Parts: sequence; C-alpha cells; structure tokens
Amino acid sequence: MSETATLSTKFQISIPKAIRSAQAWEAGLTFAFIPKGTGVLLVPVPKRDALKGLARGANVADYRDREDRC
Repeated sequence: MSETATLSTKFQISIPKAIRSAQAWEAGLTFAFIPKGTGVLLVPVPKRDALKGLARGANVADYRDREDRC
C-alpha cells in the first residue's frame, strides 16, 4: 500500500483514508513520532487499559537491574 500526504502550511498531515481504515485508526488517537534515519516512524500510543495484563505470567526471577549490566 503506497499512499502520500502533503504537509500543510500549519504543519499538519492528513493520514490517507486507506491507511486509517486498514489500521482501524479513529479520531483522537495519540501518536508517537520516532526519528529513524532520514525519516520518522509514526506509532499509535496504546491506551492504558489496553496494556492491562500485558505482563501477566512474566518470570520475575530473571529480572535485571542497573547493577547487573556491564
């Protein structure tokens, strides 16, 4: 899927409908901009509720803190 958008004079970009639909993005979604070489990676920030239970079952016995690093 190859879509383009133009930066407006107010420094805004509209995400093409094909991309929004394919990703199921809706108005009000927050994004993080991550510099990547000469470009930028656009990543949706999950809502706090979506992260609930994400680490369930994690093995805390293998936890390392800063003193463990070389």
